[in-house]
Amino acid sequence: MLRTAFAALLLACAGYAGAAWLTHDFQVWTAEGARRLEVALQPVPVPATPVDGPGVALQPLNAWLAGEGRVSVVDFIYTRCETLCLSLGGVFQQLQRRLQQGGTPGDGVRLVSISFDGAHDTPERLAAYARGLGADPAWWRFVRAPDAGATAELLRRFEVVVVPDGRGGYEHNAALLVLDARGRLVRVFDVAEQDLALDYARHLARQAHGTAPTGSAPAVAARGAG
Repeated sequence: MLRTAFAALLLACAGYAGAAWLTHDFQVWTAEGARRLEVALQPVPVPATPVDGPGVALQPLNAWLAGEGRVSVVDFIYTRCETLCLSLGGVFQQLQRRLQQGGTPGDGVRLVSISFDGAHDTPERLAAYARGLGADPAWWRFVRAPDAGATAELLRRFEVVVVPDGRGGYEHNAALLVLDARGRLVRVFDVAEQDLALDYARHLARQAHGTAPTGSAPAVAARGAG
């Protein structure tokens, strides 16, 4: 009886330890949650993927993002998308309105939409798409990676999943990525957490400009929302 109880206890302890290891000490339970926790704990450098777009000459993405010293809220889209990307566009329209109401472009936060369909989404098509959304380039820019191999590396680095849907389009995951003024991915938010994402981006911008009071960071948990 004692042996059986002891063996059961060992199995329970082993299972607990394994679960704790797999879930980062029980802080997350999904692959997406683990991804977001890893980003929060260890920022991801942006690769030197060549990008261009309306008003943006071909240049490395990391250099472009870090060049102005602004914090970026980023999403991944493609212009032929008629479902998820339209929702993302609506979210970014709301964020743009908040930015326009709350300050000037010099305050340090901008929106960036990156197309992963670089062969189709030329700068001209991106410009037309941006106009349709009412995007103000002072706040919201569009770029694409024209090279397919470079695009694949960028998606891999940011763990953005894109799968052809068999009808000429793509299935893909969606999130709001916050990149700091140094061009590093530092947080990943659900699309529904748009206000939290913007508040956090503004906090980072104030930090970068030395205007953030001590202890003023919004309550952002390093968690996933799988």
